[in-house]
Amino acid sequence: MPYPVISANHVAVITGGASGIGLAAAIRFAEAGMKVCIADLGDDRLKAAAAKLSSAAPGGADDIMTAAVDVSRADEVANLEAAVAKRFGGTDILMNNAGIQPGSAMFGPSDDWQRILGVNLWGVINGTQAFAPNMIKRGRPGLIINTGSKQGITTPPGDPAYNVSKAGVKAFTEALQHELRNTDG
Repeated sequence: MPYPVISANHVAVITGGASGIGLAAAIRFAEAGMKVCIADLGDDRLKAAAAKLSSAAPGGADDIMTAAVDVSRADEVANLEAAVAKRFGGTDILMNNAGIQPGSAMFGPSDDWQRILGVNLWGVINGTQAFAPNMIKRGRPGLIINTGSKQGITTPPGDPAYNVSKAGVKAFTEALQHELRNTDG
């Protein structure tokens, strides 16, 4: 199936959208005329990103939404989905991009592992579970993009929690692809 044509009536949601790959994607979506919601942490970062997006969007600030969301918390992601639906009518592209790499050690603190897996892996799971059902119900072509890393494939030594989280994203995305391929909607 070909990728959907991006148009002004499409809506993109990008987690981890206030910087890096997420912000770059959000700018491209905005330049293409899409309505864009970025979710991230840090009010100053969100405000600065919103200004850049508003400048890129043909509809200006009216086509841009920001939300402070901890993607490791399913309830916050579910609230994000509801807020996007209320403001823009739903989501067509979901980019589960939020990720952290603070460093980890095999026998390091459990809290470090839980935070990395919470954001990098559970963020993808929470985003997909919160958004995909209503994306399917909309009956429109859509995309779910899960940002991975080569470290999820090559698993080099030195940062095991990050490697495990990104290997999980790879496995989850492959399972999601199979599931969606066999879903009517």
